[in-house]
Amino acid sequence: MIYNSFDNPGLVKVLTFLQTHNTEYLSGQDLSDVLHISRVAVWKHIKKIQELGYTVESKQKLGYKLTKNSDALLPWEITSGLKTKTIGQQAFYFDSTDSTQSQALKMAEEPENNGAIIVAEKQTGGRGRSGRKWISPKGGIWFSVILHPKFDISITTLFPIASALALSIALEKTFNISPELKWPNDITIKGKKLAGMLVDVSLESNKIENLVLGVGINFDVDVNQIEKNLKGTPNFYGVASLNKQKAKIRPVELVQSFLIELEKIYKSLEAKQTRKIISEWTKRSSTIGKNLKLNTIDGEIKGKALRIDEDGALVVSNNKNSNRVIAGEIIHVTK
Repeated sequence: MIYNSFDNPGLVKVLTFLQTHNTEYLSGQDLSDVLHISRVAVWKHIKKIQELGYTVESKQKLGYKLTKNSDALLPWEITSGLKTKTIGQQAFYFDSTDSTQSQALKMAEEPENNGAIIVAEKQTGGRGRSGRKWISPKGGIWFSVILHPKFDISITTLFPIASALALSIALEKTFNISPELKWPNDITIKGKKLAGMLVDVSLESNKIENLVLGVGINFDVDVNQIEKNLKGTPNFYGVASLNKQKAKIRPVELVQSFLIELEKIYKSLEAKQTRKIISEWTKRSSTIGKNLKLNTIDGEIKGKALRIDEDGALVVSNNKNSNRVIAGEIIHVTK
C-alpha cells in the first residue's frame, strides 16, 4: 500500500471535513453536497479512512463522526500545517518496504523531489551505518529525506551530526526529555540507543548532486525483542524506546518537529554557520570529555575525546599525539 501527499484528493477532502467538524455527526448527504461527490464515493472514502487507522463512528439517521485520528504517518498528516518551506512538503507512505533509504535513492535525482520524505510503517531490509542491519518493526518511525544541498562537499561529514542535533532538539521540545548525542550520529537515553542517522551522498564533479538522510526512531517498539535480535552484534550497546515517554504524543508531532528543526539547521549549513551547530551538539554530547576506544579504518585508537571539528571529525588525544577521526565506531567509553 502506497500513498503520497498529492494523490487521493477525494479521501483527503472527506477526512479533513470530518476532522474540522469532529464535534458533530455529518450525514452522508451533507458530505456529498458540500464536497460535490456522490454518496457512494463518500461511503468508500470513509471505509478507506477507517482502514487507515482512523476511528469513524457511524449512526443511522445521524451520519459519521471522527472520534480518533490515525497514528500512521500518512502523507497528508505530515504535510498538514507543517511550517517548513521545502523539507517535508512532499510525503510518500509505504505500509511495508525493504528500506525507505533505497526508495529515496531511486527518487533522489529528480529536482521536484527535493525535500520529500519517504515513510514506512515497517522495513524488511532496513540498514544502519557500515552496512549493519537495522531492525525496523511496526511501532517505530522509519523515514528518509531527499535533499539537494547547496553547501560545500566538505559539509557532508558534518551533516549527520547536525541532523542528530535537529532530532535531539525536536525530542526536547516534543517530549520534554534530554537525550544525549553519541558521536557520530546516535541519539541515546540513559546510554541506550533511541535513534540513529544514515546519510548517502551522490557526488558529481566534486559537487553534491543529492543527499539522502535516513532516520530511525524507536517510538513504540518491543525493546526486549530488538535486543534479542541484536545481542552479540559488534558495538551493540542496548536499545531505548519512547514507549514510556510517548504519553499522548502522536508520531506525526515528533516528525513535524524534526522536519522544522532540520530545515533550520540545513539553512545554517548552507550559510556556513557551523560553529553554533557544533556548540549545541557538544552541549548534548555523551562523547566529548570521555576516554574512548574507537575502531577506524586505520586500526584502533585510544584517547580522550576533546572536540569535534567543523567537518564533524572527532579529535582524540592521548599522551603522545592527537588524531582526527572522520569515520569510526566507539567501542568503549570511560570517564
